Amino acid sequence: MSRIDISTRRGFLEGAFSAGALVLATRILPEQAQAAALTETAVWSPSVYLGLEADGTVILIVHRSEMGTGIRSVLPSVLADELEADLAKVRIEQALGDKKYGSQNTDGSCSIRDFYDAFRQAGATARLMLERAAAAQWKVPASECQARLHTVVHTPTGRTLPYAALVAAASALPVPNKKEIRLKSTAEFRYIGKDLPIWDQQAMVTGQAVFGQDARLPGMVYASIERSPVFGGTVKSFNDAAALKVKGVRQTVQLDHFKPPHLFQALGGVAVIADNTWSAMQGRKKLKVEWAPGPNADFDSAAFKTSLQQTVRRPQKVVRNIGNVDQAFASASKSHEADYYCPLLAHATMEPPAAVAEVKDGKVSVWAPVQDPQSVQDAVGAALGIPPADVACHVTLLGGGFGRKSKPDFAVEAALLSRKTGKPVKVVWSREEDLRFDFYHTTGACYLKGALDAKGNLAALLHRSAFPTIGSTFQAGADYAMDIELGMSLIDPPLDIPHFRAENGPAKNHLRIGWLRSVANVYHGFALSSFLDEMAHLAGRDPVEFLLSSLGPGRKLDFADLGGKYWNYNRTLADFPYDTARIRRVVELAAEKSGWAKKKPSQGRALGIAALHTFLTSVAAVVEVEVDDAGNVTIPRVDYAVDCGAVINPDRVRAQFEGAAVFGATIAMLGEITAKDGRIVQSNFNNYPIMRMKEAPREVHVHTIASPAPPSGVGEPGVPPIPPAIANAIFAATGKRLRELPIRRVKLA
Repeated sequence: MSRIDISTRRGFLEGAFSAGALVLATRILPEQAQAAALTETAVWSPSVYLGLEADGTVILIVHRSEMGTGIRSVLPSVLADELEADLAKVRIEQALGDKKYGSQNTDGSCSIRDFYDAFRQAGATARLMLERAAAAQWKVPASECQARLHTVVHTPTGRTLPYAALVAAASALPVPNKKEIRLKSTAEFRYIGKDLPIWDQQAMVTGQAVFGQDARLPGMVYASIERSPVFGGTVKSFNDAAALKVKGVRQTVQLDHFKPPHLFQALGGVAVIADNTWSAMQGRKKLKVEWAPGPNADFDSAAFKTSLQQTVRRPQKVVRNIGNVDQAFASASKSHEADYYCPLLAHATMEPPAAVAEVKDGKVSVWAPVQDPQSVQDAVGAALGIPPADVACHVTLLGGGFGRKSKPDFAVEAALLSRKTGKPVKVVWSREEDLRFDFYHTTGACYLKGALDAKGNLAALLHRSAFPTIGSTFQAGADYAMDIELGMSLIDPPLDIPHFRAENGPAKNHLRIGWLRSVANVYHGFALSSFLDEMAHLAGRDPVEFLLSSLGPGRKLDFADLGGKYWNYNRTLADFPYDTARIRRVVELAAEKSGWAKKKPSQGRALGIAALHTFLTSVAAVVEVEVDDAGNVTIPRVDYAVDCGAVINPDRVRAQFEGAAVFGATIAMLGEITAKDGRIVQSNFNNYPIMRMKEAPREVHVHTIASPAPPSGVGEPGVPPIPPAIANAIFAATGKRLRELPIRRVKLA
């Protein structure tokens, strides 16, 4: 018989329940255990995501990480809504890393998309069991009982019972099967679709919230690590005599160099262990290390840029082909070609990496601001040669993530040093280390060629790209794009054109490459949306009108020519169709809300538009720019139109797109990592600037489209339309076409 466990609160929070990522727990217990009394300290666990204490307090377990998106509030609100829980009687707890929760990787804009249904099912199941417990107590049909805000009401008589009076009885009932569960209708939602404040808000603004840098353990020591300035370099020798003379420094420890593929391993180097962070960092400065720089010592980002641009100028591996672009170009009324380039980018999160680890009795406990505690278990377990299950990862709040903190190399460093020192160790990265040893967003070059027919319609398009692949993180020597990267605005433009070919060229990797907010959509989207604007002007047509014409009538793309290999963000096209009608609608709405038809370009001021379908969400952005006589660019207004399916918390959606506007504008205007002699040039915000308040868009308007579709991503889709929309607006305002980022390198005066 499937049933629900009773356990102590500590056991509940430590993950004592049976496995099952999306369904109710299924441990088989003796029949007599079903009637066990619920004690004052016990917790009824109708789901791995839910517990109810004897006093009616609801414990909601969040298995994803909070890094400013609000997910630690939004997912629980979904479950609380179906449970009819009073939020004043809810406590939210962060889950440890554990496979039973399903994926815990807070990445890819998929937390709501992947767990919305699961959390609804969990809440609705518990609600039904509470209603049945009340029905049994009143000796009435369960159909006459309805849960309402932490109570069950007998609707014919108005009698009520609080959840506290029903928890024990409900915990003894068998688990209903899925067919018996009734999910709420949209009209019944109490929290879903409403603006709700984030749960951590009060703690954050009063300084009580615990971030990675706040983690402490008794007897803890601090570590600062000197790493090879060239990726892949190793220690030849080091002298720590001066470092050991710094007050507070206890010892130095050499960490082994990683073995390819580098995955999320520690980079290696020499660690200075001290009584405090300051002493550790000052001691590290006194180290004298001789490095064997390795194979990447001659890496030069400027020369590499040239090589990528040369690659995309030559035919490369065909990754999608429709029609015959070569014949179309030969017979075109007009044709046009252009090159685009995006540089390396750093994540530059507000909180640099930090982790505390304690190795004790063959097991490891880690406290860290990580996006995926399961990756911590895997990476630390591999580094120490222990099972991942023997690694407990406690997730703190994250001071920003953007993909960087899903790579837990800094947690691995802390665990290795704890084992070597026999003490709890806190590894703290400085901003300089954060910028110089990142998992960088890869540089990318694109070449596009397009053809217009006699009516000025887009008839053919060739899109070719080359970039070091994220696959090199997981497979040494990988130099062609993964399917995931190809499916990010390279092989899947939503255009209704008869001839299309996408190609991808090889690119060697010389740094650690990882994913950053919106990933390959950054460079592919910049190139595609900029080029469509160029083709509109070549045709002598309004960019919005040309874009809508190129999208064609609404239709659902099946990618049949790819033989089922289209990635679609790991979801089926049946569940999440690629519907170009939704893209058309966001283009129309963004144009309407921005006043596109009325705001004609004037000297130094204009609008630009870009639209993309990423992370299963359709987004259009219209950006207004002003360029003064000195060439300074300001952004008075951004208008987003968004179709992300059902909106769970409108306030969080708005916040994500407001942040994406600043993030995307930073990429467009400022962001660039460069390398010389294998070493990263940038060291801090003085030479890797982040957009300041006076530079950021002054107004960001987010217009969401009401949709019956299931919820899709919102964390990342707002980023990629912004750089091309800015570049297109600058062209309209000044006549200068920008095909390379960052824009700050171009003189606009």
